[in-house]
Amino acid sequence: MMTHPELLRAARAARGPLAAATALLTAVAVTWLAQAVLLALALAALARGETDRLAPLLAAVFAAVVIRAVLARRQRRIAAAAGALVRVRLRDVLLERLGRLGPAHLTTARAGAVRTTLVDGVEGVDAYVSRYLPQLIVSCLMPPVLLLAVAAVQPWALAVLVPALTLALLGPRWWDRLLARRGKEHWDTYEGLGADYLEALQGMATLRATGAVGRTRARLERRSALLHRATVAKLRVSLIDTGLTDLAVQGGTVAAAVLAAVSAAGGGTTATATYLTLMLASECFRPVRDLSREWHAGYLGVSAADGLAALRTAEPAVADRGTLPARWPAAPEIRFENVTFRYPSGEAGEDTHDGRNAALDGVTFTAPAGRVTAVVGPSGAGKSTLLALLLRHHDPRGGRVLLNGTETSAYSLESLRRGIAVVSQETCLFHDTVAGNLRLARPDATDAELADAARAAGVHEEIMALPGGYASVLGERGTTLSGGQRQRLALARALLTDAPVLLLDEATSAVDERGEARITGSLLRAARGRTCLVIAHRLESVRHADRIVVLDRGRLDAVGDHRSLLDDDGLYAALVAAGRSPEGELAA
Repeated sequence: MMTHPELLRAARAARGPLAAATALLTAVAVTWLAQAVLLALALAALARGETDRLAPLLAAVFAAVVIRAVLARRQRRIAAAAGALVRVRLRDVLLERLGRLGPAHLTTARAGAVRTTLVDGVEGVDAYVSRYLPQLIVSCLMPPVLLLAVAAVQPWALAVLVPALTLALLGPRWWDRLLARRGKEHWDTYEGLGADYLEALQGMATLRATGAVGRTRARLERRSALLHRATVAKLRVSLIDTGLTDLAVQGGTVAAAVLAAVSAAGGGTTATATYLTLMLASECFRPVRDLSREWHAGYLGVSAADGLAALRTAEPAVADRGTLPARWPAAPEIRFENVTFRYPSGEAGEDTHDGRNAALDGVTFTAPAGRVTAVVGPSGAGKSTLLALLLRHHDPRGGRVLLNGTETSAYSLESLRRGIAVVSQETCLFHDTVAGNLRLARPDATDAELADAARAAGVHEEIMALPGGYASVLGERGTTLSGGQRQRLALARALLTDAPVLLLDEATSAVDERGEARITGSLLRAARGRTCLVIAHRLESVRHADRIVVLDRGRLDAVGDHRSLLDDDGLYAALVAAGRSPEGELAA
């Protein structure tokens, strides 16, 4: 009798279909009861030699079988529809939650574990809701009715049936805590193995290049062995559960049959009463047997329930309390005022230069409205952290981030992020056409608008060189394209949003210097009228920016344009003189 608040909450998404499925399952159980009574009457008539009554009774039995088949088929279809509805609604809720949690959540959660929860965990909830839960309700409703029927025929039979049913239904509850513990161990191991396999598949090229395929295979084999042991441990306990239930069911049925036979042999009951007692005693345990059959379907859902609940109730790193829409009459000014930020303990911030100092410490500068502002600095200087704070993946521990003079926390998160287009180092493309990937930004974009955005990103000619042009299907994660092509396609997608703020986080890092220069020129033209914040690892790509902000170890080093920063003879000038990028100079 496994229940979990998370599973019952999920079941509420399909209350109507589940009620109908449960009602039909109850009707199926009633047909079994009717069949048992009719067979008992037929056998009693045969024992008395009343053969003229056999034909109508057997016809009624056949009718009960046909009705049950029709009801069972309908019940399965409605239950399957209810499970599918729960599955879809639950995945929608979880995916919406992941969207609200944002990238910060995935710094502490493994992608493979999240995938296992979203796929296998939700499938387990489907089985629990569509199969186990209706049967659980029927198993609680029908035995009392059947016991009353037995009591009306042979009250003494209750002396063996009630204890046996009690043991069958409540005896396995002695193992609930152990089952829950074993189930959690099994699910955690299964989730970890799924995460390891996904990670190995995604990094196969690196594993091959480093000669680590064999070591990874051995590690996965060890994790598989752990899963096997967890599975066996769970099955060992479940077999005790099943054995106890079967003992109660079979023992109760046999005991009732023996008592009925003894009573009939002594002349204490009529043939009709004897056969009714035998048939009804067997039917008393049918719901319990059916529940035991659905036990494994329910157990998977219960095992995954804690993981589902943890994901559904996880809180984002920032609270979405803003109400203002991010709609500005023109491109907004971006201002960082004395911003300080330190990543939470245990969370890996890629911009954190060490584990002791703040990622940002008192940073103040302004990105003028409608202009291009570049942010440069060594690895760990805090560049990407600035963008994360602007997008509110985190909130600053001190200071303020302002858009058009208003703190970013005053805007609703959805509106804020819709008003900012982002192109990062890690490009995400989907198994879809080129046009489909571009239209993620604007589903209503025309073919001409797609081509204009692609030209601005310097990728139009290469798209047209593909076999199907914009109708060409890209491989998963855009693997059919080069790294530079993927970045330029992502850049075209960002330009297509026509957002007033454009953030480029080393968006041309995979492009050669000649291609970068061409794209930078096109980008500067396309960015006119937008506030553009650019992080770049090559100085050549930012020298034409209206303003350059230099960061060093989380602090502001200098602000100016290319010429003024060279004249200051500071960090920026030293890097230019050395002919190396900020990333390369200080990371080396």
